[in-house]
Amino acid sequence: MRWTVHGERPLYDTPWVRLRALDVELPDGTRTEYHAVRLRDLAVLAAVDDARVLMMWRHRFLTDAWGWELPMGLVEDGESPARAAARELEEETGWRPGGVRELVYAEPAAGISDTRHHVFRTDDARRVGEPTERNESDRVEWVPLADLAGMIRRREIVSGATLVGVMALLLDLGPA
Repeated sequence: MRWTVHGERPLYDTPWVRLRALDVELPDGTRTEYHAVRLRDLAVLAAVDDARVLMMWRHRFLTDAWGWELPMGLVEDGESPARAAARELEEETGWRPGGVRELVYAEPAAGISDTRHHVFRTDDARRVGEPTERNESDRVEWVPLADLAGMIRRREIVSGATLVGVMALLLDLGPA
């Protein structure tokens, strides 16, 4: 059931989003044009202490919604996802990770987009100053892990990358 790509042409290009028309052949032999969104990869970092995770309260203007999110950002050219996650944590929160390990990997919309989400965990972040990125969040707080399930139910956490990260984080903790 593999689809074959015979070609690709740009429809729209920006540094953040690339819309492409792909010439694809379906498994039954039908050939058609398929539109795909090509996005940069995303790096996310969950900084955890004994019983809390560092989160940001932020507004997303496209959906006009407020919510709690893990620090995250785009992976730059030549940058590893782990390095991008560490950079974003420090820029957005003022906390620098020590050791960083992969928590979970996700492809959130693989049927239409090629973006990959790399979610990491650090257990030894230390405060190094104020956030240098001033346009990311209204506030930064350590949120109790025990509160996460309720926050998800109340739609206080709605970002897909954050949802994947905190759910993996809760699974990673094992039984209480």
